[in-house]
Parts: sequence; C-alpha cells; structure tokens
Amino acid sequence: MTTNPTPAWGSPGEARPPGSGTGTGTGTEKKRHRIFLWFFLAVQALFLVLVIVGAGSNDDSSCKGMAGDALKTCQDAGDVGTTIGVGLIIGLWAAVDLILGITYGVYRLARRRA
Repeated sequence: MTTNPTPAWGSPGEARPPGSGTGTGTGTEKKRHRIFLWFFLAVQALFLVLVIVGAGSNDDSSCKGMAGDALKTCQDAGDVGTTIGVGLIIGLWAAVDLILGITYGVYRLARRRA
C-alpha cells in the first residue's frame, strides 16, 4: 500500500493558491495585459535615446576659423547650450512620467470601483 504525499497547498480537494498553476481549469480566468507597462518602458527608452543623442550633439562647426580665447569661449558656449538642452529634455521626461503616473493612478481607481 502506497500513500501519495499531500501537496504543499493542501489536500487534492482544496483550491490552489493564486498563481500556483493552471487554476481551476474553467477557462474563465482573465489574462492581464500589461499594455501600460510596455508603453511606459517605450517612453523611458525614447527619452533615454533623446538624452544620449542630445548630450552627444555638441558640434563645434560654428567655431571654425577662431583661435585662442575666442575659440575657447565659443566651445564653452556650445557646452553650456548642450547642458541646457539636455536639462530641458530631462525636465520634459520628468513631467511626462508624472503625467503618466497620475493617469495610471486614476485609471486604476476607476477600474477598482467598477
């Protein structure tokens, strides 16, 4: 006579805990789509690319023909302009993330009460 060991979630007649397998097998489980997560990650990737491209866009072609202090001043001004541009991109990034976060919170609250 052999006895089957009792599973960690209880006897075979008991319901399984959430996320522990196939569920009840009724086919009524609703699959959760993570559309917002993928959209949010796409926005983050876009802004990351914008920051990298913006930081690398310092072009000294407008300083051609200059020498000495004038060249140094022109290059420093270009660096300041690049810093301001990257700062504006990061500020926009933060604002968009804040708007997305508030929108997602309102969406979750509306779905919970329905």
